[in-house]
Amino acid sequence: MLITRAATYADVYAAFRWRLPQRYNIAWDVCDRHAGTDRTALIHHQADGVVRHYSFQDVQRHANRLANALLGLGLTQGDRVLLLLPQHPLTAIAHVACWKAGLISVPTSILFGADGIEYRLNDSGAKLLITDGANLANAVEAGARAPDLGHILSIDGEADGVLSLLAAMDRASDRFETLSLTPDTPAFINYTSGTTGWPKGTLQGHRSMLGHMPGLEVLYDFFPQTDDLLWSPADWSWLAGLMDVLMPAWFHGVPVLTFPMAGFDPERAVAMMGRHRVRNALLTPSVLRLIRQVPDPRGRHGLDMRSIICGSEAVGKDLLEEMNALLNVTINEGFGQTECNVVLGNCANLDHMRIGALGSALPGHVAAIVDDEGDILPAGELGNIAFRRPDPVMLLEYWRKPEATAEKFIGDWLITGDLGVCDEDGFFWFRGRADDVITSSGYRIGPAEIEDAIVRHPQVALAAAIGIPDAVRTEVIKAFVVLTPGAEPSEALADEIRASVRDRLARHEYPRIIEFVDSLPTTNTGKIIRRALRDREKLKENHR
Repeated sequence: MLITRAATYADVYAAFRWRLPQRYNIAWDVCDRHAGTDRTALIHHQADGVVRHYSFQDVQRHANRLANALLGLGLTQGDRVLLLLPQHPLTAIAHVACWKAGLISVPTSILFGADGIEYRLNDSGAKLLITDGANLANAVEAGARAPDLGHILSIDGEADGVLSLLAAMDRASDRFETLSLTPDTPAFINYTSGTTGWPKGTLQGHRSMLGHMPGLEVLYDFFPQTDDLLWSPADWSWLAGLMDVLMPAWFHGVPVLTFPMAGFDPERAVAMMGRHRVRNALLTPSVLRLIRQVPDPRGRHGLDMRSIICGSEAVGKDLLEEMNALLNVTINEGFGQTECNVVLGNCANLDHMRIGALGSALPGHVAAIVDDEGDILPAGELGNIAFRRPDPVMLLEYWRKPEATAEKFIGDWLITGDLGVCDEDGFFWFRGRADDVITSSGYRIGPAEIEDAIVRHPQVALAAAIGIPDAVRTEVIKAFVVLTPGAEPSEALADEIRASVRDRLARHEYPRIIEFVDSLPTTNTGKIIRRALRDREKLKENHR
């Protein structure tokens, strides 16, 4: 454990200091140093029901073979390798192999079509792509339009113009000396889930592994502990799955469960967590809402959780309190983003939490609410949620976009693009994206708390709030509402929702206009794209 346990959270925070070594490689920390033990690294419950256990020694041997194979195909240190793969043992092994050889892994979601893959191939300048049979057609189509791409390898065997990953590994030696790198040596590129334009590649150094750990040790309630075992439906192509679950577990020699799911099935997820004795999980609010529908998860499936992290979107007090009771564990809400992950959070073990808050600054990180000039604002004032550099969890740069990198900072403050307030106790409260702020009758209103109030109505499943132009108030609030199965839209129901919001929030914060919709536009990580709703409203206005 990098943090030091103490009687209070303030003592834990005060005792922490960054101690970055001069030479560092993630692969050594998450694999090599555990390879001499008998610890299990991965439990793979396959689609056919067979359960395979991989030790850290297995991971090391396979990663060594793959590192040799990649170099044998002509790759050199600093080259990029795009990984178009689901949660699978070879996905994890491929990351470790890349890092061993000083290559930069580019995790990419299998949800992308050929255009999205093509963009990431060309923007990153990837020399090699690894995929599986299910995604091979998209990979080949995208690869044909990526001039820097030299090879495509499939974990499911060779095809026309595609090499077999396993065959290449079988021909390679299982001995490889992990390169000695620096903490700032590039390790991986994660693309932002951006709501406008093409996403930017967030380049992270090997130091990012160390940068993640103090916060995660807090959020998983003093991780690791005896019998800890992690799982999350968050795909390893996203930072949440890769660096909040998989690699932090391996950093401490703790096993991770993986199993295939076609879409999220809450009953299957709970059953698998119970069967394999999962003790720690990262679950988004959307996943928690679905698990809430599973009857008696502890009694029927033996679910016995020790710690749960929730984040990626505003959670809401009611959902957290209900799930805390249902799962018999206090869920720690955390906050971060692709550019600067796991930097705010709560700590239930030390009674340092506020239900519904993003949390306070995690050990090693400095947070503040600042204005657009970078000046720190007093407690209670709405402003930009920001973090101070240097910080090892921060991006090295936006890949090949120096202007965008510079624009991300005001002085030494990294500006997240999220708005919030900080209370007198140092807890941060999310109020919305900076470009999602609603200005009505002189008030600046964040949409998150409006949406939280709307979804408390028993017939509401999801909601999104935006501001639309108004001649008197500048903007009025419009809510788009997705109802629960069986609920029927009506003006009476809309009035009920308005009244419930008016009762819970200030009178100027209730939605004057409500539109019932079947679905909401979201990013691949499930975040609502409010800009798309605003654009839709502008188009309607132009056609009137």
